[in-house]
Amino acid sequence: MKRIDVITRPEKLVGLKEIFATHNCPGMTALSVMGCGRQHGYLPEMNFMGDDINLLPKILVFAVVEDEEVEGLLADISTAIGTGTNGDGKVFVTDVLDAMRIRTNERGSDAIK
Repeated sequence: MKRIDVITRPEKLVGLKEIFATHNCPGMTALSVMGCGRQHGYLPEMNFMGDDINLLPKILVFAVVEDEEVEGLLADISTAIGTGTNGDGKVFVTDVLDAMRIRTNERGSDAIK
């Protein structure tokens, strides 16, 4: 199992939900976050008062998926939400050693289905 963390623009949430659904991912968590990367938090259209903005609104969406879903998921994320401009975001993939559904005590892959 792998955990996929996607940090991107808030308006990309609907597209991400659709992508995860098509890749056998029944659940996900989404958080509103603030951040900056290469763009250093600067967008000309948000520079109202001449001050540099160092953090921009982003979303963090994470989900746990089966290993075989990862490559297709990454390809679809890049195609669907990538614009080729600064601020598109990042995706992090990490190993998940185990999972447990609290209600039933199911473990591993059974816990994420």
